[in-house]
Amino acid sequence: MLFPYAIDEKYKTKVAYFSMEFAIHQALKIYSGGLGFLAGSHMRSVYDLKQNVIGVGILWSYGYYDQQRREDRSMEVHFRRKHYSFLEDTGIIVQIVVNKAPILVKAYLLRADTFRSAPIFLLTTDIPENDFLTRTITHKLYDAGEETRIAQEIVLGIGGAKVLEAAGEIPHIYHMNEGHALPMTFYLYNNKYERDINKVKKHVVFTTHTPEKAGNEEHDIDLLDRMGFFGETQKEEAQRITNQPKKRFSLTVGALHMAKITNAVSKIHSDVSNDMWKEHLPAGSTIIAVTNAQNRRFWADKWLLKAYEEGEDYEIVARKKHLKRLLFDEVADQTGKLFDPNILTIVWSRRFVEYKRARLIAHNIERFKYLVTRDEKPVQIIWAGKPHPNDGNSINLFNEIVYLSKSYKRCAILVGYELNLSRRLKQGSDIWLNTPRITREASGTSGMTASMNGSLHLSIPDGWHPEFSIHRRNSFSLPAVDAKLSTEEQDYIDNKNLMDMLEDEIIPLYYDHPGEWTNMIRTCIGDIVPAFDSGRMANEYYGRLYDYEIGA
Repeated sequence: MLFPYAIDEKYKTKVAYFSMEFAIHQALKIYSGGLGFLAGSHMRSVYDLKQNVIGVGILWSYGYYDQQRREDRSMEVHFRRKHYSFLEDTGIIVQIVVNKAPILVKAYLLRADTFRSAPIFLLTTDIPENDFLTRTITHKLYDAGEETRIAQEIVLGIGGAKVLEAAGEIPHIYHMNEGHALPMTFYLYNNKYERDINKVKKHVVFTTHTPEKAGNEEHDIDLLDRMGFFGETQKEEAQRITNQPKKRFSLTVGALHMAKITNAVSKIHSDVSNDMWKEHLPAGSTIIAVTNAQNRRFWADKWLLKAYEEGEDYEIVARKKHLKRLLFDEVADQTGKLFDPNILTIVWSRRFVEYKRARLIAHNIERFKYLVTRDEKPVQIIWAGKPHPNDGNSINLFNEIVYLSKSYKRCAILVGYELNLSRRLKQGSDIWLNTPRITREASGTSGMTASMNGSLHLSIPDGWHPEFSIHRRNSFSLPAVDAKLSTEEQDYIDNKNLMDMLEDEIIPLYYDHPGEWTNMIRTCIGDIVPAFDSGRMANEYYGRLYDYEIGA
């Protein structure tokens, strides 16, 4: 039995949820960032709601990477093989074809009761029956090699579909969390639904997560064909049914055409996506909004919630200071700096990539210097996050902040941004800072989990934030800038607005009106649930995607 619970009748439709990464537990290092955090919360809410959902992912032998430091404190990428005694060997091995060669895919199972999540099949090619090159396919999440990435997607899509068949777990709905599992749809087209695209579409749904080019893969059609991406489907047939006659083949466009319905991950992202893909959307279709959410059971500090529920402001204040001390122990351990729990603490923490603008707060260096050195009403700042191990520009940005923070005792940048550190940062911060370039943040769910812990979200009006924010009631909202302005102009305006708001509103509120600050914490915690708890999202997926019928 895969499920340790009786399936709730309203969630009886059987679903397989395909994702390249799952952030389920600190000990299971098969994730890189936001996509995995979202998938992890979804799988936890599947368990909470007793839904009929099975996860399908990949068992990455070396994970994403271990983020460490060199002697000069700059970032170092380290790969270490992972071992997991809590995964169950299912005995299932299936054969797929990659680059014209047969390879074997083995399935392990993360049982639902292990971490109170949906059951998840995790696939690997790293077994003795395969040659060395084949074994490396599932070594590293988001491998930089193009052919390896394509091979990984074939393993997830075709290998995942075959493993479900071998396990006797045939879903009614196949959910692609991003376009990585697209080969699965061509497998269904040829092997299950009689080469009838309309029959395939009845059983496939798709979630698109980002407007960024890097998150919407394109490859040469001949390379995909040679690698076996389309399975037994001829490339010309794949091009026809996905309406992609050109040389470059987009996984996102393919997924749009192979699914009965597609969702974006916030209302703004829905608008951006419909405009972005308007020339590629199937006739009469639209990309709906199902806003991302996170699982409060996992993310929220239970003692802080208890203080909130009991209505005791002094307990909320005391618990937040305790959580700050726990975070500052980590700061001291990594950097040798002693932070003060009485000082306003700002955290910027997420995936390190240029458009998220980790360094925006220091754009005007003189104002930044004054902010972090002032004796009256001081401010502390912490950064954390992982760049892609092959993204030199983002690693350089991380290291710039390392060198910047060396000069200021109230600035720190941390390594090891995984589930445990992420939770500690969210629980221990006063302000959660979100400053991407406008229209480019599809959702930005880290602010949700911060808000669950009374860390007030300070953000540009993008992603999920406008659906939640009431300025100075539960969060702080920076003015919108014109996305058509140059990046230099946007950075200047956003930095000025950010520093003005910190100096004129946020810092005086924290130090001069502590009662009002605590009221904001209370309102923040109260407003975040249920709208941004993943139970709402998991329920909405059933009502709006899984049980949706074409033409109904």
